[in-house]
Amino acid sequence: MEKQNYFYGTGRRKTAIAQVRLLPGKGNIIINGVPYEERFPRIEHRQVIQQPLLVTDSAGKYNVVVKVAGGGVSGQSGAISHGITQALIRADENLKPILRQSGLVTRDSRVKERKKVGLRRARKAPQYTKR
Repeated sequence: MEKQNYFYGTGRRKTAIAQVRLLPGKGNIIINGVPYEERFPRIEHRQVIQQPLLVTDSAGKYNVVVKVAGGGVSGQSGAISHGITQALIRADENLKPILRQSGLVTRDSRVKERKKVGLRRARKAPQYTKR
């Protein structure tokens, strides 16, 4: 059996989970079998996805293949970014300080807080009336 020729990373953000593979290539990014330009039409989301590759100057070195599920568009783009970061660290451990300085290594653990009994949302209480 041949040695695997890709680097793997899992990224998470809110309820989105991205499984990322970095393969040697020209810099194509494929998400769920679709080019990322079609999957993420907004420039902001594309920039979030590309950030780890741009920070480490490895934009043209790897093809990125991603399976992403759960969450919304912003959560998914954040999860993909985190997954790419993890895969880049597996590819080259020396990139970790650069990625950490850009704030890409740490997982953003903010998730929606659960609704509490007696409240309208997690913290919003019904309007107070004296009588």
